[in-house]
Amino acid sequence: MNDDVRNLVLGVIGTGLSASIGWFARTYLWRRTLRRKQRFFGLPTNSECLLVVNRSAGASDWTVARRDVFALLELSALIKDCEAHAQIVAHDTAQQGFGDRTEFCIGGPVSNQRMAAHLYSMLPGISVNTDPEPGPDRGSFKVGTERYRWEPGRVEYVIVARLTAEEKKRPVFLASGQHSIANQAAVRYLARHHAKLARKYGDSTFVLLLKVVNSAAYGPDMVELVADVTEAATTPAPVPGPRASRRAASG
Repeated sequence: MNDDVRNLVLGVIGTGLSASIGWFARTYLWRRTLRRKQRFFGLPTNSECLLVVNRSAGASDWTVARRDVFALLELSALIKDCEAHAQIVAHDTAQQGFGDRTEFCIGGPVSNQRMAAHLYSMLPGISVNTDPEPGPDRGSFKVGTERYRWEPGRVEYVIVARLTAEEKKRPVFLASGQHSIANQAAVRYLARHHAKLARKYGDSTFVLLLKVVNSAAYGPDMVELVADVTEAATTPAPVPGPRASRRAASG
């Protein structure tokens, strides 16, 4: 074997080794990213999760709003990426506990009974104005002592939460907005920022308040993080004393 042939053989071997190392490195990084994503969402390979959907506000029958359908499609893609499977259930038929399977619950407490139960049980510091009569506080959120009013088409708020009851239990994800377009914005935010959220919060509970800006023009894409409201949302709101109640009644 002369020098030219030997160099050619060594070059082929070196190229093959480089390609193999690159393939193994990419596969390792892909699998590590997948495991982190699965761990954050509580979706190991071939696991099942629940998509709890609401009904369209004002509809007499069980109809899902168009934007909520878009949110479900985005969640379905995320679940497929995790190599898991989803079961869609109506909000008033999901009569079961949580922790055995990951759950994604979409919609406000008016259109989603299960969302109302989650807010009441796990986020006592959040209250939603469900008064059907028109008024400045209609649909507003109160988190702790702060109130966030809904301005349709201009400013819409949404709660995004990852809740866990116990260690090694599957999480519940909430996307509870003042409008269906805010629900879609919340799901999109969760899908886009899950890696950052996982680095910051790990497997623990968090509650974020997002603001959708000028949705009439920009749809669900212009989203701002208002605050991490985990502490305020998970702390029961103070009960007014007798004097405060009398002053409120007299006012």
